[in-house]
Amino acid sequence: MEYLTNKVIWITGASSGIGEAIVYELARHKGVKLILSSRRKEELERVKGNCPQPIQANIRTLPMDLAQPETLKLNVEAAVQFFGHVDILINNGGISQRSLVKDTLLSVDRQVMEVDYFGTVALTKFLLPYFLRRKTGHFVTVSSVMGIIGTPFRSGYAAAKHALHGFFDSLRAELWKESKSIYVTLICPGWVRTNVTLNALTGDGSKLNKMDKTTEHGLLPRVCAEKIIKAIQKKKEEVYIGGAKELFGVYLKRFFPGLFSKAVRKLKVR
Repeated sequence: MEYLTNKVIWITGASSGIGEAIVYELARHKGVKLILSSRRKEELERVKGNCPQPIQANIRTLPMDLAQPETLKLNVEAAVQFFGHVDILINNGGISQRSLVKDTLLSVDRQVMEVDYFGTVALTKFLLPYFLRRKTGHFVTVSSVMGIIGTPFRSGYAAAKHALHGFFDSLRAELWKESKSIYVTLICPGWVRTNVTLNALTGDGSKLNKMDKTTEHGLLPRVCAEKIIKAIQKKKEEVYIGGAKELFGVYLKRFFPGLFSKAVRKLKVR
């Protein structure tokens, strides 16, 4: 039986971009039940309505805010109650940042970390006991190539994504003794054509409200989502998704960090 068949899958950041595309791809799989989360209920309902009619009966929307950790435990309890359990959590919700370190308020760094790192970690920790009780489950976290490398104008975002790798690598190592059927997958997309840049925070916390060229020419969200679903089905531990430049940067950083350090200074990231 195909891995995703009849699975209950919870997707955060499901109202736009990569998350929305993941929903549409998952809706094609037999018997899946989906829980869609983001801050905007009306957008979640729009995404649900765009799915094929037969599966809409198996889709629930659960508005939530990753920046409000005190509410996330209640969100997990609500998600579990929808279908009795959750098989796969896709941590996709988050925000980005575009500003030089010298121009970025510390409050902006904290805001990015609160959503991208602490919100994701809190949701994972609150769901973990349910996975341990059933001795099965799958944590899928959409990180970024910025979780492997750091470039100019992305300091807060890269820091949060790097932190996610440390947390989920440790979690994977711990879960091995608890159950061989609880998986951890880190997804590292490069540039994807979404509104992430428009909504990225600048140094003073305001939105950038413009599209950078690298994002504008990135992968289509549908293509990225297809690759993510394949990685989940294969239970991959870490996957890089993107064009030749992003993937080259990842491997250059890994094997030739000195060369990478010189090359990244000239990288056009805006």
